[in-house]
Amino acid sequence: MIWIGLGVSLLLVLFLSPLASSSPDGLEKVAQTEGFKEKGETWQPWKAPLAGYTIPGIKKEVVSTALSGLLGSLAIFLVALGLGKMLRKSVTSNLSPRL
Repeated sequence: MIWIGLGVSLLLVLFLSPLASSSPDGLEKVAQTEGFKEKGETWQPWKAPLAGYTIPGIKKEVVSTALSGLLGSLAIFLVALGLGKMLRKSVTSNLSPRL
């Protein structure tokens, strides 16, 4: 059942990501309006692997956005799956009878 959910979510990401708005989100819009957007862009504690939903080397923006959304969703799924397995193992070991 989990694999069906993963498949559906990846298909949604793949086909709906080209419909995403290219307009700035609320926080970015306020930063532009108030004039402090540039200050925030100069300080970055780390570089995001798929910054701006782009993949270096892919020229078509629609393809780059779809693939980066797909990779991001898959990465989150794998992290959640790994955490779930670790937590399940931890809970079942705590429930085993102690002699």
